[in-house]
Amino acid sequence: MVDAVLFDLDGTLVDTAPDLALALNQQRQMHGLPEMPFELIRPYASHGSAGLLQIGFAITPDHPAFEELRREYLQIFEDNGNPYSALFEGMLELLDELETRAIPWGIVTNKPARFTDPLLEQLGLNYRAASVISGDTCAHTKPHPEPILTACREMHVLPSTSVYIGDAERDIAAAHACGMPAILAEYGYIGPHDAPQEWQADAYIKYPTALLDFLGY
Repeated sequence: MVDAVLFDLDGTLVDTAPDLALALNQQRQMHGLPEMPFELIRPYASHGSAGLLQIGFAITPDHPAFEELRREYLQIFEDNGNPYSALFEGMLELLDELETRAIPWGIVTNKPARFTDPLLEQLGLNYRAASVISGDTCAHTKPHPEPILTACREMHVLPSTSVYIGDAERDIAAAHACGMPAILAEYGYIGPHDAPQEWQADAYIKYPTALLDFLGY
């Protein structure tokens, strides 16, 4: 029996890759670079601005130009809004079923609140989630356990009787660090160089509604 479900946001709950890729290609064009194919950008969409700038500009956070490029990218992304972001197919049905079963659900993401909150409002999820923990809600971000533990406190549930679902290694590590079972969303932004079989998830799902098989009903 599961008392609560926590979701990662990008690549798990919501397909935000089209908007993240749009902003990156707009930034590349500003710097005289050609557009990159969406298929190359998509696997990096769960890795935040650092991952996107790495694939888009071959630059890492220790480069002197990184922070300026990061600020520029985030401004482009914010100015665009989220015109193409949407729930993954089957996710709305999953959320409806969780609510029908009186299983609260929440979101724990590394995305800052300035981006998280407008997206959830746009999708009509801001009042449905029992807890929303953004990347700047706590002192630490995933893979540190603090954000998940904070969500559990807000939802009045134990980590051991809840589950976390995400599409990145840090999601699995964060859940396990606080004694919570972790499920890997294989439909998310997993890249060709990732090794998800080594992340030691407790279960794997290929589409959102497959989560229902693990809820004990």
